[in-house]
Amino acid sequence: MSVVISLPAAGANGNSPFEAWLGVWAASADMAYCRDLNGKILAANLAFARKFGRSTTVMSDLRVADLLHADDVGAMQGVTADLTRPPFRMNAEHRWMTPQGARWFAWEETAMRDETGTIVAIRAVGRDITRQRLAEEQFYRLSRAVEQSPVSIVITDLDGRPQYVNFKYTAVSGHTLEDILDQKIEVLRDGHPDAVSFENFWTTVRAGGEWRGELSTTSRDGGIVWESVKVSCLRGPTGDITNYLCLREDITERKKLEHELRQAQKMESLGTLAGGIAHDFNNLLAIINGYAEFCQQGRQEPAILQKSLREIHRAALRASGLVRQILTFSRKTDVRFSPVDVNQLSRDLVALLAETFPRTVTFQLDLQDRLPPLLADQNQLQQIVLNLCVNARDAMPSGGSIVLSTRTHPGSGLRHLGGDASQGYACLAVADTGTGMTPEVRQRIFEPFFTTKQGNQGTGLGLAVVYGIVVAHHGFIDVDSTPGVGSTFRVYLPLAENAVPVPVAAGSSEFPGGTESLLIVDDEESLRTLLSTALTQKGYQTRTAASGLEAIELVSDPSVKFDAVLLDLNMPGASGIEVLKVIRVCRPSLRVMVISGHLTIEARTEFEQLGQRLFVQKPYKLDEFGRNLRTLLENAAP
Repeated sequence: MSVVISLPAAGANGNSPFEAWLGVWAASADMAYCRDLNGKILAANLAFARKFGRSTTVMSDLRVADLLHADDVGAMQGVTADLTRPPFRMNAEHRWMTPQGARWFAWEETAMRDETGTIVAIRAVGRDITRQRLAEEQFYRLSRAVEQSPVSIVITDLDGRPQYVNFKYTAVSGHTLEDILDQKIEVLRDGHPDAVSFENFWTTVRAGGEWRGELSTTSRDGGIVWESVKVSCLRGPTGDITNYLCLREDITERKKLEHELRQAQKMESLGTLAGGIAHDFNNLLAIINGYAEFCQQGRQEPAILQKSLREIHRAALRASGLVRQILTFSRKTDVRFSPVDVNQLSRDLVALLAETFPRTVTFQLDLQDRLPPLLADQNQLQQIVLNLCVNARDAMPSGGSIVLSTRTHPGSGLRHLGGDASQGYACLAVADTGTGMTPEVRQRIFEPFFTTKQGNQGTGLGLAVVYGIVVAHHGFIDVDSTPGVGSTFRVYLPLAENAVPVPVAAGSSEFPGGTESLLIVDDEESLRTLLSTALTQKGYQTRTAASGLEAIELVSDPSVKFDAVLLDLNMPGASGIEVLKVIRVCRPSLRVMVISGHLTIEARTEFEQLGQRLFVQKPYKLDEFGRNLRTLLENAAP
């Protein structure tokens, strides 16, 4: 309500006659002043005058508009109009211009009336709230930045329970904060591939450290989302950890581009081997053709025939191994970490490269015996070795020597490179006797598209891809190089903990027989004849189909009995996948073995979605094929 006052008499000692209207606020530490309805200052206390660097006498000669920020004059006029109506009291905040600049003041304003009820003045009592307003504005800006951030932000308590998620997180994950709380979703667990990874994460953050990594999750539409994740600790005023801050940045497109870049570089590397591969294949074909013609020339002694057949078989095995390596290296594959024998991988690749590189380049192996396995992607490790060897070959235009060596190193001796003291590492080194590099070149060798090769001899992607693979495997790479002497690339990768060695395949045994009825589906007549003859000799009853459409007709005929189908993938008319779809409808319990010379990831996934589990790779050995067949027939039907 308003304050009722008497009109002032002339002031004593030259004081303003309106100072009495200030009442108890005249000597207050809070600012106070009186103004009329036109904005003229009638009286002001000492605290108000000091804020503006003036005396109380001078203040009474000013108008409020002389002191207000220009943008707030209109708001002040609105406040004055509101005070002329009940309850004749209100709170307001305005900016005033002081010697220190614009300051925010909060006022409690009251209309003052005379005995007749006429408003004769307005008294305002206030305080400086500039710091509070700046803090509020700063908080508002920060809150907008967090909520509108292009990075997913999550804040949890010390047990990992979420307390806040921003809009980006809900957009990516499809979960609101209410969903997360109701369903008790572990937001920090999301994306970790296994319990060991999640436990290592907790060990790091609970110790006050910062955890970083790249995690993949499945979105609600079934797509794969890759995120770069960083989790750090939030601390209170005393330094104690109060919360965890999780930042998740969507890097799905970057991962796709990296994959395509790596695939393009793989094909470039494979292209450099094409001539040597053709040479190697021609040698193998010459062996097979030569011994086959020799066997057909008249009647040969049984011992000579057996020796010739063994040579043909040996050459065929070498050819199939070469094809397998090329397909493994060139095809697009998902990254799958498993125990890898680096020594054996090095031996296999050196055998391939020795046939394809110029004869002026020699290879040496210096492998540590019983080297523990690595937990790695075999396809990407092959790419590391191939790229480093191709790089070494190009550094020796006149020939030279390439040495591949393996060793184990404790992480404590590799701290200067970023090694973990609690982790053991395997070192794969590739050394050459080439031209070497200057320090300036060595600093840039891992940059994408940087190359010292002339013309169109290289894209500059090889070492950049190697670096990316090493980082993805949580390893590091070191380079020593001297111009005119040569270079050594050392790749350090973590050893697998408690890795189980890959079991060695059992030795050959006699081709097992049976009496079941089999349908052999293959568009290659020689393979149909081979399988039909071999299986018939073992007691099986066989029928053949030369196309997918012919196979569909046979399996659709309920009068024809089959215990199993041996199904090729690529055929005219209808593919193996289409034949299997018909089988699942017409004969859902019929056993199927899929046989293929090149099974892509997409095709395998489609087969598995149809419940198919047994796959045999061409070329195959008859004894292994026979054992797989018996396993299929003796197990429960799908």
